[in-house]
Amino acid sequence: MQLISYTILILISACQQTQKLVEQTRIKILIDSDANNELDDQHALAYAFLNTEVFDVVGVTVYNTRNGDGIQGQYDEALRVIQLFHLENKMPLLKGAYKSYAQIVPFISDSVFDGKPAVDFIIQEALKMTDEKLVLVPVGKLTNIALSIKKKPEIANKIRVVLLGSNNPGPGEYNLDNDTTSVNPVIESGVPFEMVTVRYGEPSGTAAVTVTREDVSKFLTGKGLKSEIAVTGRHGGTFNCFGKYSANLFEHAEMHGKPPSRALFDMAAVAIIKNQKWAKKKIVTAPRLQGINWLEQPDSQHKIVV
Repeated sequence: MQLISYTILILISACQQTQKLVEQTRIKILIDSDANNELDDQHALAYAFLNTEVFDVVGVTVYNTRNGDGIQGQYDEALRVIQLFHLENKMPLLKGAYKSYAQIVPFISDSVFDGKPAVDFIIQEALKMTDEKLVLVPVGKLTNIALSIKKKPEIANKIRVVLLGSNNPGPGEYNLDNDTTSVNPVIESGVPFEMVTVRYGEPSGTAAVTVTREDVSKFLTGKGLKSEIAVTGRHGGTFNCFGKYSANLFEHAEMHGKPPSRALFDMAAVAIIKNQKWAKKKIVTAPRLQGINWLEQPDSQHKIVV
């Protein structure tokens, strides 16, 4: 009996050690999103939620951009995806900035300021990190992250930022254009910074990661966890799994190119975090954003990944 008990204890200990190892090897990420902007944010969230063996998603933060029905619209759309994966009571979802970094930063020390719930959450999760870095995945503007670094500069040593945005080395791009004032503060903080480019019309960016409406209908409709509640979609109707909601989003989206398709920019950024071999990586001297243009800075001490 004593030998059996001892053996059981060894097995329990081994299981605990295995579980601990699994938890340590999963990548802790926080997705910072304008979820209601179009349809790629939803697929980025779904990709992260489905890859449970790879990602430990600590939470989702949102912010306002030109499209998406304001901060509440962004929040509501992120909540729909969270609900479709049975995560409504497990996945923190917080509202962030409505205005730009330049407009908010003078009030960063106030007890209340625009974006505070998301900023405080990002800081809180970053400060928990010890042996690894929290991967912040802004798939929109950088406002929430720039404010977090400004409020608590020491988190720069505890985070890694993987931005979906920019047409680098070319000018412009929707995510950057929504708050150009937030870009340089993040890059110049010295935080490990990766820029997953968009590059409209070129084969070298996430704009080339496209899917047709027909492929979504064929391969995704009906797929995914079945939600315990009926989720009302952005365009109406009710859904109980992400696959059906994905097809509905594509039905209401304008298609581009030949064949008519839509890019899944944001999902590609999350996929590259899972496997960096799925993209070409280049380390460059950190440029500076001047207006909507990138200005090379050969004397800069900072390096970033493109």
